[in-house]
Amino acid sequence: MANEILIVDDEADIRTQVAGILEDSGYQTRQASNSTEVLDAMAGRQPALIILDVWLGDSEKDGLQTLEVIRRDYPDQQVVMISGHATFDMAVSATKMGAYDFITKPFKSDVLMHTVERALRELHLQEENRELRRRAGPQTEDVIGTSPIMVQLRRSIDQIARTDSRVLIFGPAGSGKSLIARTIHKASPRARGRFVVLNCATLEHDRSDVIFFGLEPRTGKPRGVGVFEKAHGGTLVLEEVGALSPQAQAKIVGLLHDNSFRRLGGSKLIDVNTRVLATTTSDLKAEVDARRFNEDLYYRLNVVPVEVPPLHVRRTDIPGLVRYLMARIAAEKEQVAPALGPEAIDALEAYDWPGNLWELTNVIERLLLTARGAAEDTIEASSIAAAIGEGVRNATRWDHNLQVLNQPLREAREAFEREYMQFHLTRFGGNISRTAEFVGMDRAALHRKLKLLGVNTSEKPEGVGA
Repeated sequence: MANEILIVDDEADIRTQVAGILEDSGYQTRQASNSTEVLDAMAGRQPALIILDVWLGDSEKDGLQTLEVIRRDYPDQQVVMISGHATFDMAVSATKMGAYDFITKPFKSDVLMHTVERALRELHLQEENRELRRRAGPQTEDVIGTSPIMVQLRRSIDQIARTDSRVLIFGPAGSGKSLIARTIHKASPRARGRFVVLNCATLEHDRSDVIFFGLEPRTGKPRGVGVFEKAHGGTLVLEEVGALSPQAQAKIVGLLHDNSFRRLGGSKLIDVNTRVLATTTSDLKAEVDARRFNEDLYYRLNVVPVEVPPLHVRRTDIPGLVRYLMARIAAEKEQVAPALGPEAIDALEAYDWPGNLWELTNVIERLLLTARGAAEDTIEASSIAAAIGEGVRNATRWDHNLQVLNQPLREAREAFEREYMQFHLTRFGGNISRTAEFVGMDRAALHRKLKLLGVNTSEKPEGVGA
């Protein structure tokens, strides 16, 4: 789904020519011949970009006057001016008034396309920068991991991205649900459209209607565009959708049913084509059963469910994630990424990471703050323990509690071996061969030991995700 472009020119032949060039490149277009039609079209739905002629015959306002109204009522609207009688002063006036660029007619197709693509690219960069400022803390930019569970997740993402189905992404806090949503968008036919994110957990409930649907202009105030309209032709992510009020849930059900709505203070029905992805850390089915979440909304959002695993169930991915984050964050800080000693890697894999990727990122930040920045620096396990805190000490040693200390030696040894084997099986994703190699046992002997200790195994196929 491409961005929508509004072409404004009093000559029908020019409009048709420009529309043909844009549509051949996958863009959607609408047309208007005068200022009244422009403003009516925008009242219906705001486009991503307007191509606006300076001279508009039989029009209440000319192009520059229309641009002035657009910039007043739609401050974020991207506009490219065109004219067959352009002067330098006219171009300067248009850019001072907020036009992105000014091109003269007749223009070549490649000049038009280059200008359009630059204008849309800048628009997307502005939106991404706003989104990055809104978020706290860095994230990975790729779905990283070679564990079987992550290999399967990437396959699912590839399949889901090709469809236009709604997706419910669930998993623990910090596991990367928003990253999965962005990855789905980037791999979808809507990748050239806008990617809009709304955090429902921070939404002021008394303003939800304005945020969702927008607001018609009032005296001295421009029109407010809601998130569903902003994401037309693209993707809207409802983060932590379970935090929505019952009233907001009911209103979204109606919008998802009709794909249309009215702005506050308006009577015109606005049609939108927006793909909705939702994320949650809650068990929404349980919330539905407890009558705390709208059942109809749950089934409309949960067309395709995607589960994002916590970090502790894919420990073999941790070294790769650490190296990726270390290199990326070090580059941002203009530092040399230090090496990680073997025991440091063991300590990172051993910790349970209750905060998942967010916590891992914070630990890497702390490690780089204390690193000297020299190429020969190596981070050891003690530095990992200091960066994480007491949690890693509890995770990297067996908890000799009083109950175990009061057992006979043989039973205490069996309890230790059971904990030890269970930990390393989890660490290596249930792979018997890798576990046997690490603990220094023959594969068959390890099978016998596990059976003797009563440790259940569900071995993954050899080589998968390795």
